[in-house]
Parts: sequence; structure tokens; C-alpha cells
Amino acid sequence: MKKMLKKGLTAFFAFSAFLFFSGMNETGATSVYKVKKDDSLYKIGQHFGVSVQGIKSLNHLNSETIFPGQNLALPASLPEDEKELLARLVAAEAKGEPYAGKVAVAVVVLNRLHHPDFPDTIREVIYSKDGGYFAFTPVANGEINKPADEESKKAVQEALAFQGQGNGSLYFYNPEKSTSKWITTRDVTIKIGNHIFAK
Repeated sequence: MKKMLKKGLTAFFAFSAFLFFSGMNETGATSVYKVKKDDSLYKIGQHFGVSVQGIKSLNHLNSETIFPGQNLALPASLPEDEKELLARLVAAEAKGEPYAGKVAVAVVVLNRLHHPDFPDTIREVIYSKDGGYFAFTPVANGEINKPADEESKKAVQEALAFQGQGNGSLYFYNPEKSTSKWITTRDVTIKIGNHIFAK
């Protein structure tokens, strides 16, 4: 009797998991990941280029505690061509800056993507104009067309995992090079390397 009950419960949980995960695409998930030893939500998010907040929300997690063998639904990530474009922007904008500064530049673009005052795609954010001028210098001078280095690609993956956290930077500038008086009126969020980040 106990064996039958155990088999019945196992079948019930397997079927429940099937129903839960088979409906995931309707809720925004694109895949399911089985947690391995030494995994963390941040490592998973960085590896797949998805936000920790998105993983927590999709899986109804109240904390960042996860267990080996646990199945996690993963939210959709950016298309590869948009990640590549963002990495090229990071490489051009943050050349010579510390790694944290590269991540922060990518975070600015992602923050704009989710802000009502900016366009809805990475491409549109990067190629946007304000007052007839491109928002990002590398678009105007053609540096955006150069290949991204590995560190910039890694910074984009980290920024994607970091989405929804931080202090909401929407702008960055180098005070030694900037000619805009308006940008200096924005609230400073952080300074990394030669860049000041603001919102």
C-alpha cells in the first residue's frame, strides 16, 4: 500500500510539474533550467542573460535561495543580435574604463529600454536622436560598427542579470569631455572611472 501511495504521489508531482512548466511560454518563459550544485540566481542570470528579478518573479520566489535539482523557468532573453549591438556600444563608450563601468553603461541602455521616455528596443534606444543628435557618440562617429571585445560581451550578460536592481541610471557622461550643461543638472547616481552616471 505504501509503495502504491508513493508511486501515486510521484506521478501526481510529475504531472503537476508538467502542467506548470508546459504552460510557461504563455507566462514569458522560454526554457527550464535544472539547478546545479554551487549555482546562484545571479550566476544563472548572467549565464543565460536574463534578470534575477525576472527569474524570481516567474518562479514565485520570495528569496534567492535555490536548491540543486530544482527546476527554474527562465524568462526570455534579448535576441543575440541586440546583445551584440549592446556589447559594441559598451566597447566603444567604455573603452579604457573599469569592468564595473562597462556593466553600468549596459545597465543605462537597459534602464532606458524599460523607461516610458525612451524607445522599446535596444536598437531604437542606441540609434535614437534628440534634437537632431545621436544619443551615443559611437553611433555618430562610427565606432559602434567595430566588433565588441569579450569583456564588453561579458559586461552585457552581467547587466542583463542585474536588470531591475540598482539606482536607475538613465544617463552617463565624462565631465572632462561633455559639453552639455543640461546633463550636469541630472541627479548623480554613481561615479565609476571617468564616467558619472545620473537619472
